[in-house]
Amino acid sequence: MIQAANVFFNGMTGELAGYQVSTIVRKLKDITAIFEDQEAIKTMDLEQVAYRVEMHEPAAGAEGGLLFGTSYLYPGKVGNEYFMTKGHFHEILNRAEYYWGIKGSGVLLLMDLEGKCWAEKVEAGTLHYIPGDVAHRLVNVGDEILTIGACWPADSGHDYAAIEQTSFTYRVKEVDSKPGLVK
Repeated sequence: MIQAANVFFNGMTGELAGYQVSTIVRKLKDITAIFEDQEAIKTMDLEQVAYRVEMHEPAAGAEGGLLFGTSYLYPGKVGNEYFMTKGHFHEILNRAEYYWGIKGSGVLLLMDLEGKCWAEKVEAGTLHYIPGDVAHRLVNVGDEILTIGACWPADSGHDYAAIEQTSFTYRVKEVDSKPGLVK
């Protein structure tokens, strides 16, 4: 007997629905510390959604398992710094990850353990391999929601604390009316 699928993925929008799909919503109030301009953020609506993540988690925490998700990063800036995700290393450092662009315009900010930082342009159709031992953060540099697909090992975990303590060595800011890396 062929069974019906219990999880659905819309390849055009990134939307996930069905069994073992969960959603995390991050509002500005949840991520104020990641922005450099703390005075500018005080004037903003901290209840506005900065990003949300939908995840299919059939094997959460299982060695050898995979997780699948979609991130929706909303457009906006705090001062001249674009909206971004918290960014993280994986708790198990040798775990790699894939991101792919579905919709919108953004930057994938990457940083190795020595603090060397680089960036890749993200747009519909781009594929990004993130090696283990590399921190990663998404930045929306466009006017619409940046939609990104991801697949990562179920046991990799997320180490947000390392980034909270040291931050990325570069930031993505508007410079001369366009996105640029600023130290």
